[in-house]
Amino acid sequence: MGTIYLVRHGQASFGADDYDQLSPLGTQQAQQLGRYWQERDMCFDAVYTGTLKRHVQTLAGIRDTLPSMPDAQALPALNEYDSHALIRCVHPEPLGPVDTPEAYRAHFRLLCDAIAQWMAGVISPEGMPAWEDFSGAIRQTLEHIRHQHHAGNVLIVSSGGPISCASSLVLGATPEVSIALNMRIRNTAVTELSMSAKRLMLQTFNTLNHLDSTQTRDWITFA
Repeated sequence: MGTIYLVRHGQASFGADDYDQLSPLGTQQAQQLGRYWQERDMCFDAVYTGTLKRHVQTLAGIRDTLPSMPDAQALPALNEYDSHALIRCVHPEPLGPVDTPEAYRAHFRLLCDAIAQWMAGVISPEGMPAWEDFSGAIRQTLEHIRHQHHAGNVLIVSSGGPISCASSLVLGATPEVSIALNMRIRNTAVTELSMSAKRLMLQTFNTLNHLDSTQTRDWITFA
């Protein structure tokens, strides 16, 4: 029996011109996860990431405090969907800055609506695959990893969309549940999939044990 550890990237730069950069706190979150695993003698047999900067930077932060890891393989199938392309399909007019709680909630209401329509095949966001292709690539990636490493520990650094999709595929969850899971995944949260030669099983979801101390509890973020 092996385990896939799915890690969402650290806090990125939400609201900035380039979201795809870790904030200073995002780097600290990643370093703390590496430190937590180092203290527990965690070892990985293989490491995979998406190709986005926030994935690579998160892995670099983990490596700062857990240096003894194999070289990573970067897979585009582990990249996040394009939230801006999704929202443009349901709200073509430019959105104002997301700089208040109300604007933040409105942004994510639009995003959830757009994801639901994308999943149903109602919209085709520019530059994005169909939902069946997006989720199918994640399924194929998980199956490849299971066949290659079913008795080992595998680290995947990705984003909320692929991680919630992977969890939903294993659970056989509905699109509505998949969206709800997506919206709850926190930065550097760990989701564990147990794997055998025959199947994958959800073991834990969205855990932040590495931030469960008086010094780090206010490091918890969602974006």
